[in-house]
Amino acid sequence: MGAVVEVKYFNTFLLKKTVSAANKGDWNGSSGIPQSIGGYPQGGISSADYNWTIEESRIRGGYNNTNVDYGVKAYLVEDEPNGSLRINSLIYSGMFNSRTGINNTNVFSVGEEITKSADPANGSIQKLYAEDTNLVIFQEDKVSRALIDKDAIYSAEGGGSVTSSNLVIGVIQPYAGEFGISTDPGSFAVYGYKKYFTDKHNNVVLRLDQSGIFPISQYGMLDFFRDELEGVDPQFGVSGKIVGGWDIHNKQYVLSTQKGGSESYKTTSFDEQVLGWPSFYSYKPEQMFSVRSNFYTVKDAKIYEHYAESNIQGQPLNTNRGTFYSEHTPTSIEFVFNTQPSTSKNFKTVAYEGDNGWQVNSFVSDGTGQDFFVSETTGSWQTPAFDKTLGIYSYTQGAYDNYGNSYPSALIGNVNYAGFARKENKYVASLINNTQASQQEVVFGGQVSGIKGHFATVTISTDSVTNEGAAKELFAVSSEYTFNSGY
Repeated sequence: MGAVVEVKYFNTFLLKKTVSAANKGDWNGSSGIPQSIGGYPQGGISSADYNWTIEESRIRGGYNNTNVDYGVKAYLVEDEPNGSLRINSLIYSGMFNSRTGINNTNVFSVGEEITKSADPANGSIQKLYAEDTNLVIFQEDKVSRALIDKDAIYSAEGGGSVTSSNLVIGVIQPYAGEFGISTDPGSFAVYGYKKYFTDKHNNVVLRLDQSGIFPISQYGMLDFFRDELEGVDPQFGVSGKIVGGWDIHNKQYVLSTQKGGSESYKTTSFDEQVLGWPSFYSYKPEQMFSVRSNFYTVKDAKIYEHYAESNIQGQPLNTNRGTFYSEHTPTSIEFVFNTQPSTSKNFKTVAYEGDNGWQVNSFVSDGTGQDFFVSETTGSWQTPAFDKTLGIYSYTQGAYDNYGNSYPSALIGNVNYAGFARKENKYVASLINNTQASQQEVVFGGQVSGIKGHFATVTISTDSVTNEGAAKELFAVSSEYTFNSGY
């Protein structure tokens, strides 16, 4: 038996359904209307005859009840209604006062001066940093500051005085120097009154303090950052990112340059105490920050605490040094023996003061220079010749017994040492030459003791057998050498 529903014209409006395979015509939830008066059959619409449905426009269908309406409409006529992107401008809303409950952060009155623009020639604004009553503005190619809630009045002689005003942001004053933050606000870090950031357009790392902007990359790392920062600049065809943070544990600015599309990255740190870059690290962070006295990094949506020396139960945990994100990397140090660099020497031994567990990876002298070599068919420039040694095992790693058994079996009986030997709490090893013969060289190779050259470059690292992950201190490294005849 069919149903009859009577509605008045002033209480209704018609809605047209959408007929599609995906929607089945039901878009307004009116599945209760019988098929005989315009509803659709069970299982969905199969014909265009059921495209219309009826809805009541008043609450309960009453004559004077609230009617569906658009409500109050505001009309604004603009000469240019298209949106515009003002990349060099600041805009501020109404005030927020939690004590009085006033919250006008969503109020942007066009009748008031609520914008402040920086020089568009210096690129877009990348970062803002509020410091006391000043606002530091970082553009791509410029760093500026502006007073907050006050303004500066300048005399004819150029002197300035600060006065109160109703301005939210005062006059924008640029810092000296054509430096900015490029498009890397993630490189920004702050500690006290010092701000650190990078400018890859100029291939420099910068520090901003009370004396102005200074390029700290010139402290022994000028060439390094010239190449590294250029490698993450899209204008050179390589995109990447730069991550910076303040390590409050070591009081250092940590910087990680990461080239896009590969695992190529370099993470290093700057120390104000030595005015240099003392260390490289093996981790690749996504973010870095400090909370109270702890330093944290983020990797793959996980937070890692650095310099942790105790576990959850509070027991000593001294096996995680050199381990970042669950991957262990040996600690290595590269240095140069360069005493009397103009004198030809023969380096005979290498010794260090510190803990057991250090090995020598390479010991290489300076090159002899290139010579042009002519063969029977062609000619070419020869590769410079270098004197070098075999690697030197650490004290434990080089242990062996009289039967040729190595560590750890060698530690049971009589022990001999093929690498470093310990003498008066100092680790010493002889240098055995491992160089191919060069022209006019009479004695060479494994029967020759020492490395000849004006200076030597040495790389040492922690081994993989001596209490891996534990603390291994290194105080000093030395080498015994003799002067070659004729010098």
